[in-house]
Amino acid sequence: MIARLVRRRARKRTGDAFDRRLLAPMILGSVLNPINSTIVAVALAPIGVALGAPPAQTAWLVSALYLATSIGQPVVGRLIDLYGPRRLFLAGMSLGGIAGLMGVLAPNLGVLIAARVVLGFGTCAGYPAAMYLIRGEARRTGRESPAGVLTALAVANQTVAVIGPSLGGLLIGLGGWRTTFAVNIPLAVAGLILGARRLPKAPPSDPADPSERDGARIRLDLAGMALFAAMLVALLPFLMQPRADRWYLPVLVALAATGFTVRELRVAEPFIDLRVLGGNRPLVLTYGRTVLAAVVSYVFLYGYPQWLEEGRGLSASQAGLAQLPVFLVGIAVSTATGRRPEVRGKLVVGALGQIAACATMLLLRPDSPVWLLIAVALLFGIPQGLNNLALQNAVYHQADPERIGSSAGLMRTFFYLGAIVASSAYGAFYGTRADTGGLHGLAWFMLAVAAVFLAVTVVDRSLGRIGADDRSSTTA
Repeated sequence: MIARLVRRRARKRTGDAFDRRLLAPMILGSVLNPINSTIVAVALAPIGVALGAPPAQTAWLVSALYLATSIGQPVVGRLIDLYGPRRLFLAGMSLGGIAGLMGVLAPNLGVLIAARVVLGFGTCAGYPAAMYLIRGEARRTGRESPAGVLTALAVANQTVAVIGPSLGGLLIGLGGWRTTFAVNIPLAVAGLILGARRLPKAPPSDPADPSERDGARIRLDLAGMALFAAMLVALLPFLMQPRADRWYLPVLVALAATGFTVRELRVAEPFIDLRVLGGNRPLVLTYGRTVLAAVVSYVFLYGYPQWLEEGRGLSASQAGLAQLPVFLVGIAVSTATGRRPEVRGKLVVGALGQIAACATMLLLRPDSPVWLLIAVALLFGIPQGLNNLALQNAVYHQADPERIGSSAGLMRTFFYLGAIVASSAYGAFYGTRADTGGLHGLAWFMLAVAAVFLAVTVVDRSLGRIGADDRSSTTA
């Protein structure tokens, strides 16, 4: 009797706490995409040598993952909103394992690119599923500020950014470039086991059969999804290589966007509810800030190491070490500030950090001392730790709770749009060589983008409401 009473009281004490059993599959699912984004960076050269492919062709191994993910994240997120995370999470993990096997056995570059496409779609479920589960747990526990869990996701993603290139180099040294694909097989198996054992079998507080929810059968907006995919398929290649002879791509984007808008405004159950999104100005501004933050972040993360090697004369390993402070400071800042639910101050400081770091880049010369190189990296670590976490929190609070999966997926789409714009930017400023003049041009470009980011943040008064009413509920 006493033991039963103790157990009952323990359940009562923990009933309003986040279910920690969900953390492992949530984190594993959300880091699959960033780890595959970073690990391939060190594999491009050996893949090109082994398969006789020039850099212009192996670059599609990066672009294919971004393209598939940009299309798939909001689509899979919407399916998670409708059917819950379990089935989509398990399907995604299965695709990840299949992609790993395709990469191990691939006879040519075409199959490798196809494997990256499959991998991109396979990693689409992780982040929307995590946001869906966080929202479900907040509803169950009555705590609307799961800052600790959101911080754990942000720190996990930044940690992966630190170890990704090093892990890739280690795997290539042990078993060749194919091991960078093979690593997805055990990760997929772990994800399948964790997902099957720990994820809820039905959406919280919903009928077991989602087709009977609210007494009506759910209708997927397949036409809307197809038009959205067509729009991105035309847009992303143009952003990667904006040239006059590709004039037809913006035309196709405009046609697909028009069709998508007309469709979504007329259909009863749209893929992306443009009426709700159009009326949710704070969320639209957050998506805009996501693009701007990603442009600055990715220009630095990919453009700065190129200058360190070609303009400053460092080796590849030395350039990697020079970037390490970015991620270490980012992790420290995220950990220190993550449990505070407010986002406005974080975004303002993050924007100012970007401006300071970009201004410092203008001081760099071919003979700049090492301490100045480290100072630039330290400054960039501040916005790295603040912006991503704050934007993630903003989407969580601003999105329609019934569409949290698709809203989170759409945020990732805008993030990758920024990454692709960044790749076009450093390609345009560097030309054939990453010299100091090109670096300074990039710094001015980044300064302009960071200034817009700051302005959009300062004028958005809605950010001040996030966290204002739940400062006392900052634990997960």
